[in-house]
Amino acid sequence: MPVHKRRYHSGEVAWYFEFNAPGSTREERNRITESGFATKQAAIDREAARRIEEQEKIEREKAGSPVAAPLPKTLATLMAEFFEQHVEKKLAPKTRERYYQQAAMLDAGLLAMPIDQIKPMHLTREWNRLLESGGHRRRTKEPRPLSKKTVRNVAGVLSSAFKYAMKSDIVVRNPVLVSDPPVPKKSKGIGLTVAQVDLLIAVGGGPWCMSMFLEMAVGLGARRGEVLALRWSDIVNGRATITRSLSQTKTEGLTFKPTKGHEDTEQGHVVKIPEETLVKLEMHRKRQAEFRTQFASDYRADLDLIFCNPDGTPLRPDSVSASVSAIFKRLKIQKPKGGSLHLLRHTLASQMLDGGVPLPVVSARLGHSSIRTTGEIYAHAIHGQDDEATLKWQEYQKRNRPEKPAPGVQ
Repeated sequence: MPVHKRRYHSGEVAWYFEFNAPGSTREERNRITESGFATKQAAIDREAARRIEEQEKIEREKAGSPVAAPLPKTLATLMAEFFEQHVEKKLAPKTRERYYQQAAMLDAGLLAMPIDQIKPMHLTREWNRLLESGGHRRRTKEPRPLSKKTVRNVAGVLSSAFKYAMKSDIVVRNPVLVSDPPVPKKSKGIGLTVAQVDLLIAVGGGPWCMSMFLEMAVGLGARRGEVLALRWSDIVNGRATITRSLSQTKTEGLTFKPTKGHEDTEQGHVVKIPEETLVKLEMHRKRQAEFRTQFASDYRADLDLIFCNPDGTPLRPDSVSASVSAIFKRLKIQKPKGGSLHLLRHTLASQMLDGGVPLPVVSARLGHSSIRTTGEIYAHAIHGQDDEATLKWQEYQKRNRPEKPAPGVQ
């Protein structure tokens, strides 16, 4: 069987496939392999699609020109073209990895269908299949339901592929748009209390100073990768310029990329660092200087990272998240479902809105591309200000309402 299981040192299990490319011989064997699949079935489905891709490459070579190669006819060949021409060339590494994972969940029977014969009903059946048994249990490998959000993401990838096909004049409509994918419940950006944040920061430690990292994360309201990508040169006059993010993928490892929403530019956003955090940051810099001296020429001074390993190399984002989650668990801090570290971002936004900071200001600090995004996530916090707003309006009315004339006075 071309599909195999791989267990990493971290204990994580992933599936991969390998097979001989068409035209391989015993003397000249060309092995095709891909890894990082969460389930065996995902690897099998992708392996089947990849075989079709490799066969099409042979046909293109025979045709003598990749430009004159046959156009995609099945969903599998469309997905292959979409990933080769769009996903691989235009999307960030982490996004590409997520696209591959989500596309691998699609049913092999659906992938084999001609793209011009796929109807919304076929897709609705697929969404229901994924909701009922699209995933698997790690230990028993038994089928399990997928969340509405995950299925919606799968539908999003497929919709992007059909949009690409429409733009290429291969199909005339996008059947995903008129299918019935599930609608996940909108999550609320609920943060921690001030006391909980203080407790988290107080117990932080380690050679790369977890407490300082946590304080910066909540003080800036930045994403995990944005904080980990910060350089000392990004701090000027008490402000941090956030222009990039540290990404971790199985295929490319650690890479620096533009921030979310600014993938096509080098633009970012500037945020003020709290004064008390600046003082601690300077202390952190002095401690880091000791490591610079200790490692001498082996220290990665060229990276200029604020948060890094003792030798100056980047921290692994997933390892940082695991450490933060462990602290939450040890302190028994209850939190909504989701990443522990991202909760610090919600904390800053919720506390600022609760303190009366205008929504546009909070949105700009978070680096959201649209104020609408901020409003949807933190609608509960905005609604919570309604009572205070009503009281202020009533006070305004009283101050500006003309006094009633005394009885008998015209």
